[in-house]
Amino acid sequence: MKPKYANTGYGPNFFVLDIGLSDKVVVIEPDTAFWVVVEKNNIEKALSGEAVLEFEKRKEEFKKEMDYLRFGLVPSAVYFNPTERCNFNCTYCYLPEDMRREGKIMTKEEVSTSLLHLKEFFYKDIGIKGTKPQIIFHGSEPLLAKDAIFLAIEEYENDFLFGIQTNGTLLEDEDIDFIKKHNVGIGVSLDAPRKEIADKIRKNWAGKGAFSKIVDVIDKLCSYPGFNVISTVTKINVTYLPEMIDFCDEHNIHMIMLNPVRCTQKGGQELKPEDEELTYYFLKALDRIYEIHERKGKKIIVTNFTNIMAAICGPTTRRLMCDISPCGGGRCFFAMSAHGNIFPCSEFIGFPEFSGGNIFKDKLSDALNSIPFRKVTGRKVEDIDPCRRCAIRHFCGAPCPAEVYSFYEKLNSPSPYCSFYEELIRYAFRLIATGRHELYLWDDWEDETVETFRLAS
Repeated sequence: MKPKYANTGYGPNFFVLDIGLSDKVVVIEPDTAFWVVVEKNNIEKALSGEAVLEFEKRKEEFKKEMDYLRFGLVPSAVYFNPTERCNFNCTYCYLPEDMRREGKIMTKEEVSTSLLHLKEFFYKDIGIKGTKPQIIFHGSEPLLAKDAIFLAIEEYENDFLFGIQTNGTLLEDEDIDFIKKHNVGIGVSLDAPRKEIADKIRKNWAGKGAFSKIVDVIDKLCSYPGFNVISTVTKINVTYLPEMIDFCDEHNIHMIMLNPVRCTQKGGQELKPEDEELTYYFLKALDRIYEIHERKGKKIIVTNFTNIMAAICGPTTRRLMCDISPCGGGRCFFAMSAHGNIFPCSEFIGFPEFSGGNIFKDKLSDALNSIPFRKVTGRKVEDIDPCRRCAIRHFCGAPCPAEVYSFYEKLNSPSPYCSFYEELIRYAFRLIATGRHELYLWDDWEDETVETFRLAS
């Protein structure tokens, strides 16, 4: 006889999650990330009878989908670091200072040869089909190798989708024209809506910031569909997050990442905001998005929060792979240093013990199956305490392994931002319960989903 009750015998184990509403809670089956919003006075119906029977009919399908997301994907992107150097000396950078000051810059030939190896890996070894693999030219500051990467984009534009993450200070008008002509994605870093705050941490080696230059670049790119802004959130700028949303409104920025500073180096650890303060101002910023939409009908996407929202509404629609375990590092993407060394993620480039090989010397498939990579790709919330007991473990994923490794000198520990992620997920469920979630999702998110289950009220 099939089970009719949760939490007993052979029935599923459902958790009841308080989401901060007076009349609703969320019931979650953590292993499959199955959930349903229920009225508080109807919790018993979610834990017995038809709801449990319907879940039991589909649980293997749900588990298969989650297992594929966690263990079945193959790499489709590379964070390509063409230089170790940077023209800026940001206090919180995840790369060591000596690397950024005196490190290697790849030649045009090295960039081109690397892309040839990557092309062979994706199209011959993996046999990737459909969407082209992505190459994101990443930091330190990739535009210090501008000539090499622009030449490579022209050479390989039929093989890859390209993106650039930059501090924006080296972008000239002709560079912007090139980016638009070749449909290159572009992310520009700006940490605050005010010069005195933005320039306090993001500054060059002489101690001078570039707020005015970056705002000028943003204004020239704001109408470009492939453009976004990345703000690193620290204890210096955390109170300005709601104002940063106002800045997005004023400068027609439609997509921004409010990324809590990664604690992979001492500078980042020292600038980490307290979870309580970070949560308060981050949620205020999300509230501001709703206020702007109510007044102007304008939609502003905070990509790292939107990814959490997408992970809840349709797990396979998440575009970032940090909030799932194992994370995407070494599994959905990997990183390459200017020396050609292969790492699970750019965050690990400062830790040479996590290099799995070298693109000029080793087979990429061997690098991705190396012991350093397997340590990262084998990191699961089921092996982390208290994550293994957490109802929302597949919406959080205990990120980021590089950050955790730096913080605790081991991989199997919870995130130093644990309580912050918990409150973001509660907030996301509140939006769903009150019917406001569509405002925080990508416009086309439903086009990327196939509805597999809907439980009637």
